[in-house]
Amino acid sequence: MLSCERVTELCSQELERRLRLPERAGLTTHLLMCSGCRNFRRQMRVLREVARGYAVGRASAEGTNDPPAGPAIRP
Repeated sequence: MLSCERVTELCSQELERRLRLPERAGLTTHLLMCSGCRNFRRQMRVLREVARGYAVGRASAEGTNDPPAGPAIRP
């Protein structure tokens, strides 16, 4: 069985690429038994959607005189 550390890596990677069949099988098996990793995966997906929504809102606000959707993030 995959370790929680490996599962968190796969949860991150699945947001960027399609996992190979053995990776998906191991991930699915682990997630059936580990509520902590299920929660982590859910949180990763929510954070990604929030970030996308923020980026879309910010991009549309930059084209108008409206204030930005949230605080500016500066490097």
